Amino acid sequence: MQAVSNVRGLFTPRFFNNFLPIPATSNLVVGRKTPDFVLPDIKNRSTVRLSDYQGKQQVLLAFTRIFSEKHYCPLCYPHIVELNENYERFTQQGIEVLMIASTDTRQSQQVIKELGLKMPFLSNPRCDVFRSYETGQALGAPLPAQFWLDQEGKLLYKHLFSFLEPNAGVEKFLVDG
Repeated sequence: MQAVSNVRGLFTPRFFNNFLPIPATSNLVVGRKTPDFVLPDIKNRSTVRLSDYQGKQQVLLAFTRIFSEKHYCPLCYPHIVELNENYERFTQQGIEVLMIASTDTRQSQQVIKELGLKMPFLSNPRCDVFRSYETGQALGAPLPAQFWLDQEGKLLYKHLFSFLEPNAGVEKFLVDG
């Protein structure tokens, strides 16, 4: 009986829609604007439109891989923790971090609570934003990726998943000083 409860929430329509592997191949070009989107921010109980940040501040889009509120990707979990621990450093340097996950509202609320997340946590269970950024997918969830945008919404840097470097470390984005 315990084994059944451990996979509860894992086998959702999202799992089956993302089961077949699609490599991360984002064609977004450095120096050009990225697709706009509107997603619910579960942490702050609001709606986030990416274009609202244009002309105001830089944004780090941190697409992360969480299977369910009880099943974190072992390659992404340390990255989520690292971003959360450094969130104040990002905001002090004028960078907003938007964590984007494919978990639904209930799962997202549990993740926020369990990890004590400080950053906005955007829910995208349909995975359409993941697909518009071409992050790829495998084994039931979209792959992680990071996209760093300047104040005008143009791409400064992108990191796509690979087994050698699943996520870009915070040192790629933060300047010590």
